[in-house]
Amino acid sequence: MIYCLLTFIFWGTADLFYKLGNKEDKKYNELVTGIIVGIVMGIHATVYLLINHLSVSFIEMIKYLPVSLCYIISMIVSYRGFRYIELTLASPIENTSGAITSLFLIIFFKDKLPPLAYLAIILVFIGILMVSILEKKEGRAIKLRKINFLIILFPLIYCLLDGIGTFLDAVYLDKLSLISEDSALLCYEYTFLIYAVIALIFLKFKKQKVNLFKERDKTIAAILETAGQFFYVFAMSHNSTIGATIVGSYCILSMILSRIFLKEKLSEQKYVGLLIAISGLILLAFLDI
Repeated sequence: MIYCLLTFIFWGTADLFYKLGNKEDKKYNELVTGIIVGIVMGIHATVYLLINHLSVSFIEMIKYLPVSLCYIISMIVSYRGFRYIELTLASPIENTSGAITSLFLIIFFKDKLPPLAYLAIILVFIGILMVSILEKKEGRAIKLRKINFLIILFPLIYCLLDGIGTFLDAVYLDKLSLISEDSALLCYEYTFLIYAVIALIFLKFKKQKVNLFKERDKTIAAILETAGQFFYVFAMSHNSTIGATIVGSYCILSMILSRIFLKEKLSEQKYVGLLIAISGLILLAFLDI
C-alpha cells in the first residue's frame, strides 16, 4: 500500500509541474518535455543498475516494449494536451484509466476482492468521472478557440493508452510474472532514454535550439515522474487490481494543487465528486490489501 501512496503523491505533484512547463505555446514543447524525462530516467536507471549490480537485457527490453510504448506515447500526447486544457479537466479524464484497468483485471482474471474493495473502486471511478463530466459541461477548460472534441481528445487518448499499459503491467508484473520489478523499471527507463536521443536528433534535424538547463519546471516534473515510476513497478507487482485504482487516482492531488497554485476554479459539484473519489481511496487504504 505504501508504494501505491508514494506513486500517488509523486505523480500527482508531477502533473502540476508538467502543466507549468507546457503551458507556453512553443513548437515541439511536448518533445522537449519527453527528452528531459528520458534523460532523467536514463540517469536513474544507470545509477540503480550500478548500485544493485544488475544488468539490462535487450531481449527483456523487446519483451516489455509494448508496455513502454503505451506509456511513452500516452505521456507525449498528455504533454501536448496541457497546452490547450486546464489541469482540472485533463487530469481526471486521463486518470479514469486506473479504475477502468481495475475493472478489466476483475473481468479477465476473475479477481476476488472483499465487497468493500469493490465499493471503493466504484466510488473512485464515479468521483473522477463526475468531475470530468462537470468540467466538460462548464466548458471553462478550453483556452483556445478549437472544437471541444479535439481538445478533449488529448486526455482521452492518454486514458486509452495508459489504461492498456497499466493492464499489461499488471499482467507482466503480477498476474503472469513475466518480468521482475527491477527489469521492468530498467527496460522502461532505458526505452524512454532511447526516445530522448531520437527526439534530440529530430530537433537537431529541424534546427530547433533546445536549452535543457533553462527548463526548471520540466526538470522538476521529470524527477517527480521518475520517483513515482520507481515505486509504481513495486505497487503493480502486488495486488495490481487495487494498485491500479490508487495509482490511477493521482489526479485528485493534481486537482487540489492546481486549485492552490494555478488558481483553477472548482465548482461545489466538483468538490462533491472529489470527496466521493477520496472516500474510495481512504477506504482502500484502510483495507490495506
